[in-house]
Amino acid sequence: MERTVKLVLAYDGAAYQGWQRQPDRPTVQGAVEAAIQAVTRVRSPVHGSGRTDAGVHAIGQVCHFRTACGLPAETLVRALNANLPDDVAVRAATDAPADFHARYSAVRKTYFYQAYVDPHRDPLRRRRALHLRRPPDLAAMRKAAAHLVGRHDFRSFATEAPPDLDTVRTMHALRVVRIPGGFRIFATSNGFLQHMVRSIAGCLLRVGTGRDDASEAARILAARDRREAPAALPAHALFLWRVDY
Repeated sequence: MERTVKLVLAYDGAAYQGWQRQPDRPTVQGAVEAAIQAVTRVRSPVHGSGRTDAGVHAIGQVCHFRTACGLPAETLVRALNANLPDDVAVRAATDAPADFHARYSAVRKTYFYQAYVDPHRDPLRRRRALHLRRPPDLAAMRKAAAHLVGRHDFRSFATEAPPDLDTVRTMHALRVVRIPGGFRIFATSNGFLQHMVRSIAGCLLRVGTGRDDASEAARILAARDRREAPAALPAHALFLWRVDY
């Protein structure tokens, strides 16, 4: 009898062309499916909570697969990690209800975008955080972020949004948090559009560096036009932090 197994993954996305399986390109989904096949001897499609882009990392990506393998969940963790590359790891495995779906059962997701402040660039952080030479005004960034909390049409912050795509999302929280040597922007929503977090982070950073007023975030949101928003910030500083069910 088949069972549904839920996995929580962490990965360094630097070497991957994103989550989604692609022919002849390294992807996280492909690596996980290969590990499952090595352990169970059966090819099982893996379904993720969302498609992280090339270079994006994860601390709490969730996926699921169906299998007839009878190994206990804790044994699966060890077996899969033994067959995964060093930059992908299973943090937890549990048996889930038969109708569980990593994407469609999710109620909210949280990403964070992080930056460090230093007059000189740090090569050890080049794949993990955006480098800023001067500290931005975090208070101004928080004022701008407040305009984006709630249920809105986020079309302005989506890189690709066909006219028939529903771009309304509920931003449950958008926080700018100081951390040692820098800051993180935490975004929690019931769903995200392509490059949405990175675009919002770019908007907030323009406010923090004095190039825009905090009210600019509201103007961009109301425009519902991608041309009104700043370019998305680089992918290497973005992390999928957690998925709630």
